[in-house]
Amino acid sequence: MSGGPMDGRGELAEATHLERHNAVTPVPEGQKDATALDQFWIWAGANIAPINWVLGALGIVLGLGFRDTVIVLAVGNAIGVTIFGLFVLMGQRTGVTQMVLSRSAFGRRGAYLPTVFQMVIATGWIAINTWIILDLTAALLERLGIPGTPVTKVVLVLLIMAVQVGLATLGFYAIRTFEKFTVPVTLVILVVMSIVAWTGGDIRWGYAGEVTGAERWTAMSQVMTAIGIGWGITWLAYASDYSRFVPRSVPRGRLFWAGALGQFVPVLWLGILGASIATTGTGADPAVIIVQTFGALAVPVLLLVIHGPIATNILNVYSMSVSALALDIKIPRHVLTVIVGVLATAFTIYLVFAGSVAEQLDAWLVGVVAWVSPWAAIMLVHFYAIRRENIDIEALYQNPNESRVGDVNWAAMGSLLVGLVMTWLFLYGLIPPLQGAAARALNGLDLSWLAGMLSAGLLYYALYKLGFVTRGSTAGPSRAGGTGA
Repeated sequence: MSGGPMDGRGELAEATHLERHNAVTPVPEGQKDATALDQFWIWAGANIAPINWVLGALGIVLGLGFRDTVIVLAVGNAIGVTIFGLFVLMGQRTGVTQMVLSRSAFGRRGAYLPTVFQMVIATGWIAINTWIILDLTAALLERLGIPGTPVTKVVLVLLIMAVQVGLATLGFYAIRTFEKFTVPVTLVILVVMSIVAWTGGDIRWGYAGEVTGAERWTAMSQVMTAIGIGWGITWLAYASDYSRFVPRSVPRGRLFWAGALGQFVPVLWLGILGASIATTGTGADPAVIIVQTFGALAVPVLLLVIHGPIATNILNVYSMSVSALALDIKIPRHVLTVIVGVLATAFTIYLVFAGSVAEQLDAWLVGVVAWVSPWAAIMLVHFYAIRRENIDIEALYQNPNESRVGDVNWAAMGSLLVGLVMTWLFLYGLIPPLQGAAARALNGLDLSWLAGMLSAGLLYYALYKLGFVTRGSTAGPSRAGGTGA
């Protein structure tokens, strides 16, 4: 057998065994076989979901005009996915998961803090996306004459969660195959949906919105945080989990654009679709949007578009499980995925009885940015400015008391905490606890993501220049790749 490193069945089986049972050890260069196109399908599939219709409609719900909403979506996502592309390159370069890579900046056990944050975030996303599916499916069943009783919804939750957890348990290779063969079909369906919505609905393309002056800028900043730059930022902690399977022979530019466009295209497209439909007065509820807009087409459309949230959640389940392993938890990954499913199921049931759609989603998303933006800034500074992409991979897996990256890098930890505080100060969510003093003083202008990134990133770099960064986090062999400690 000749050709690529994964041509032989034996080699594929070996790689699959490695990925399933040693899920956070570095992927050897000879066993990487993912392509840039694989990354495009993975990230496009993860973002073709009804939640993006809801978030696109959020601008209209907050009183923005259609043009303002589109501008925020386009500019914000362009910035967000550019940063995301840089994180995708980290995985290709090192071959390790994103939370294990965090050990380089935060220390061997210092990385536990951002890892716990990521585990909570991923579990929450599983619940939110399952809840979206539940609502849509219940609406579909109502059209078929089946009442959406609590018992029906519980059964739906269990079935949907079983599919998501089952796929994620099989690991990257199953996820890649699922996305590669289903996303192209889903894109075709979305084209048809868009044509039907934009030609058959009473879309108000010139809708100017209801807010002006300072209130207009406030609403734009909130949408920017929720689905503009904030949306790309939410995926940063996942990026390397999948790009670590891409060999270094794949051109960096090609991989960067595959990951960036895989997010940018569906998020902008669905955001515009949701915003345009919201101008008709249907609000932000995805079930109402679909049923009222597509009528009789709702049944076949929903049966296919339901793929989107499932494609999103298999990434959440998988990344949550490898994040748990980065905490040195000695539990098999497939067992962890089941535990994740149980926790997410409980949270999903809570969401069924929670408050308004827009308020719950906004509260969750701004909470995500609150930790991701300062963490991301520290990782970018450490990986690209300090280490210049040369990471001591073996040190990431050494005993915490002996690791060359050190046990805890207090400069990174302090920078993260300062960044979190600054993020909250400039945050203006829809609920009082998520409205910081600085944002209130600025009449609700939300600059949380910017404040968090700048404060954490600049502080960490300054501490490095002053010599306060733990020596172990920058010393040692400048070598990426390898097979683990």
